[in-house]
Amino acid sequence: MFKRIFWVGVGVAIGIVAVAKAQAYVKANTPDAARQFLLGPDQNNVPMKTLEGLVNEFNATRRAREAELNNKYNVHAD
Repeated sequence: MFKRIFWVGVGVAIGIVAVAKAQAYVKANTPDAARQFLLGPDQNNVPMKTLEGLVNEFNATRRAREAELNNKYNVHAD
């Protein structure tokens, strides 16, 4: 069990380092116009916007599924 947790942690750490290195490489070797086209004008907040979008999409999907199940089983919250 602890081995799995350790290796998952190692994998996450490697992933974070790889993404950081890739972003630094793209910033250093891509013309500004191309970066703005791909990432938008606010390039410093791309990870936060991506995370926010993922959370919003997850919550919308969760709410839709909850409503579907509530309708299927006739459960009405008061």
